[in-house]
Amino acid sequence: MRRTWIGLGSLAGFGAVMMAAVAAHLVPEDANPHAAEILRSAIQMQGWHALALLACGLWADRAGRRAARLVNCAGAAFTAGVLLFCGALYALVLAGVHIPMLAPVGGTLLMLGWALLGISALLAG
Repeated sequence: MRRTWIGLGSLAGFGAVMMAAVAAHLVPEDANPHAAEILRSAIQMQGWHALALLACGLWADRAGRRAARLVNCAGAAFTAGVLLFCGALYALVLAGVHIPMLAPVGGTLLMLGWALLGISALLAG
């Protein structure tokens, strides 16, 4: 799974940079300030969680068998969380599409990923 998390982290990082470019070049300067803040937040969260996925890839093989399962669950939670949370915010700001409950579920998955990653460190050995 190490390569999977590093690959997904790289894709998420690429996507964060791409969305930052979209925000800088395609979103009008006179856009709604609240919408621009939501977009910045989504880009930032995607970038941070791209790094978290890379950490999962680097940690998965070193954590030990029991902890590695938690690392893999953390990676899955980060991946789903980024797709749901950031995707919901991008859809809202860039397409005007509001999809109820996607962002809160995605945010919960992101928090779960951090908890699982932390627990994996405590169980490693």
